[in-house]
Amino acid sequence: MKAIDLHVHSNKSDGSYSPIELVDYALQKGLTAFALTDHDTTDGLAEACAYAHDKPIEVIPGIEFSTKYEERDIHVVGLYIRYDAPAFQEQLQAFVNSRINRNIKMCANLQGAGIDISYEKLCAENPDAVITRAHYASYLTQHGYVKSRAEAFERYLGDHSKYFVPREKVTPVQAVKLILNAGGVPVLAHPPLYHMGHDHLDALVSQLKQAGLMGIETLYCTYTRQDERDMFRLADKYDLLPSGGSDFHGANKPGLDLGCGYGKLFVPEDILLPIKKAAGERNA
Repeated sequence: MKAIDLHVHSNKSDGSYSPIELVDYALQKGLTAFALTDHDTTDGLAEACAYAHDKPIEVIPGIEFSTKYEERDIHVVGLYIRYDAPAFQEQLQAFVNSRINRNIKMCANLQGAGIDISYEKLCAENPDAVITRAHYASYLTQHGYVKSRAEAFERYLGDHSKYFVPREKVTPVQAVKLILNAGGVPVLAHPPLYHMGHDHLDALVSQLKQAGLMGIETLYCTYTRQDERDMFRLADKYDLLPSGGSDFHGANKPGLDLGCGYGKLFVPEDILLPIKKAAGERNA
């Protein structure tokens, strides 16, 4: 059985591969399908889907929403979204505007630290990308303000840095409903990364299930065997579709590869069948 990858990022958010490069690389890796799930944007989907149209691979239109729940960052992936729906795009534009305002403030903070940076300069170096902290880290490293991306986050970009400006975020429930309204299948991304404890995570999953959550990542690049067992248990308990992916970002996450994560990840293609069926039923 061949592999798929249902959690992938391009340079339209914080990955380093273009949408077309991702299609070619996925083919090279022998994948039969991958989901392009950039952060809060669908800008790369039309390009990737069109390029893959006559190739032996399926590009699944997706997105990854960054949300806030009890002061934690929670991510919700949407698969098989109708990304060109006008109402959906209007909501995404509101997210873009929120990001722009945050980035302008954050650049001003960094300027106060003696760094020659502006939102315009970030955009010029990263055309057509949704600017994230990964782009700041690259800028600070390339311009000699820090020696590594890790140092950039430690000194300037971390959540507790005096230069960091948090962005307004939707709740996980709102993200689930946005995905449902776009005809997609909402999936809770990498729950073990939230370090919530079993009971607290169970309560979140229960709440999201009531809101319409349809899937959960049971396979992920950093999961232990116990993590996988815990996630499959939650999937069974709440009748959620198993999903999984590498969270591939190209050069922005060194050592993490498409399809296989850090070397041991394998998401079998038969996981996609019930997800695809559920999406088809929703959009019938």
